[in-house]
Amino acid sequence: MTRATRLLTALPQPQRRRLMELAREVTFPEDTRIFEAGGRADRFWVIRSGAVSLDQRVDSLRRVTVAGLGSGDLLGWSWLFPPYEWDFGAVAFSPVRAYEFDAKAVLRLCEEDPALGLTLVRTVAEILAHRLEATRNKLLEQYGLPRRRGVL
Repeated sequence: MTRATRLLTALPQPQRRRLMELAREVTFPEDTRIFEAGGRADRFWVIRSGAVSLDQRVDSLRRVTVAGLGSGDLLGWSWLFPPYEWDFGAVAFSPVRAYEFDAKAVLRLCEEDPALGLTLVRTVAEILAHRLEATRNKLLEQYGLPRRRGVL
């Protein structure tokens, strides 16, 4: 499996600098629910340190962890796509430090700088493709099915 794309390091330095002007440093104590599936997706984070678990509710009592994120990872992509609601929940698995970005401000920046917007969207798409492939491989391992590289 290839190394995951990191949002901030994937952007060229001038674009990264412009995006980082919108960043706000935040912290989440261990066991803090950062967002819940179905909630309004109006921001995203880049994790600086710590670990976050993405989960999905399977019934009224149980949640299943679907992915783990760590330093450098993008947390939240639903802010890019209507209906702008979280598809998963997220909880701090350990104390977390992150850069937080307001979605509206980032989208305005993307409109002002279309090259930055295109690079950002392509990078998020690459991150999502990597996560989809990782999830697919986990399912194949869980059910003992043969892997087919490059086929989704």
